[in-house]
Amino acid sequence: MADKSFHIAMYPWFALGHTTPFVHIANKLAARGHLISFFLPAGTLRKVEAFNLHPHLITFIPVIVPHVQGLPLGAETTNDVPPPLHPLLMAAMDLTESDIEASLRQLKPHLVFFDFVCWLPTLTRKLGIKSVLYCNVSSGTVGYLFTPARKIRGRSLTGADLLQPPEGFPSSSIKLHAHEARELAAKTMMDYGGGVSFLERLLRSLSECDAIVFKTCKEIEGPYCDYVRNQFDKPVLYAGPVVPEPPKVALEERWKKLLNNFEAKSVIFCAFGSECFLEKGQFQELVLGLELTGLPFLVALKPPMGAETIESALPEGFQERVKGRGLVHGGWVPQQLILRHPSVGYFLTHCGLGSLAEAMVNDCQLVLLPHAVDQIINARLMSGDLRIGVEVEKGEEDGLFTKEDVYKAVKSVMDEGSELGKETRANHAKWKEFLLGPGLETSYMNDFVIKLNALM
Repeated sequence: MADKSFHIAMYPWFALGHTTPFVHIANKLAARGHLISFFLPAGTLRKVEAFNLHPHLITFIPVIVPHVQGLPLGAETTNDVPPPLHPLLMAAMDLTESDIEASLRQLKPHLVFFDFVCWLPTLTRKLGIKSVLYCNVSSGTVGYLFTPARKIRGRSLTGADLLQPPEGFPSSSIKLHAHEARELAAKTMMDYGGGVSFLERLLRSLSECDAIVFKTCKEIEGPYCDYVRNQFDKPVLYAGPVVPEPPKVALEERWKKLLNNFEAKSVIFCAFGSECFLEKGQFQELVLGLELTGLPFLVALKPPMGAETIESALPEGFQERVKGRGLVHGGWVPQQLILRHPSVGYFLTHCGLGSLAEAMVNDCQLVLLPHAVDQIINARLMSGDLRIGVEVEKGEEDGLFTKEDVYKAVKSVMDEGSELGKETRANHAKWKEFLLGPGLETSYMNDFVIKLNALM
């Protein structure tokens, strides 16, 4: 059965941060001869086409995103709208159900990989197709927040609930501060399109799918995956680390020229993904904290809330003071290529799973500054369980950080004499060696394919 090729359809949430991991797993499966039909918004196709390494096996199928009142015309992904409008995008995605059903009837795939579209398991069951929830969050996040042990179905989840782990949860470093628990409870209970809460969507997806897949290894998240398996009483599969293939293109001359100006391992690279919008005050504290380090830095962030451009939000006199050693950029940058540049020594990250995966197979030291939902739990796993990063401290009640907090976290990994810095460097080197070890990914992917075959 391991040698039998099969056909998988994929329909990730309309967010580039979700589409990209699906493209990565599509490439890994296509490399083994499996056929992939990949549904995505029509306008997103051009952004990901270049990452299709097997165009004879991976077919992108454009989806016309229906217009929903309140959404800007032409909006297709979370990258096109601010976070308050994401539920409207989810409502638009719900309206594609009939089109997806028609396509699936025609394509007749064996499996459908999905994440947020909670109606897919019911649809695929009707069509005789297996549904696989391919999680873009860690098993620690699912286990801590969304498992039946919380007994939250049919009632509101509160911040007080989340200050303690659910019953039977593995011993771990996952502890939430008061402000985080309140924020996570509020976000999970919010209407996420069509009157269905974010929590209910996730619970339906987890409860009704045929299998749950995490992009991880047993050696890293085994206890959490076992907990999720027991809670939902269904197969939980490991896809392995799914490390993205090294980019075939070279770093653009503008970034290469900038980074070549600095010594090896001296540059701080700061990037928070495609969906993070900081408040202006926090944005300014962040860049002022980087200025305090005295190190060269490259920051790639969205303009903060209320600012038209990144330049207009910078503190007064900042650009003059850091000229020649610091650049703040408001657009997209090739993160994977920048992390591989020899001058980059530190990565200040929002702790999205994709960014952490890219960082763990490079040499840059990690400074963790999570902002939302799963990022918070990812940060605790990295700084606590694995001990390969240092988290920026925030106020216990208000969740705000200062420039001194940023400086202190960077200094702790930058200082050669720091015991914490020595420990995180040693652990990072150990996990990098493990993840890039010969045969690791092949072994996990082979086992993953065998288990997918067993589902059918």
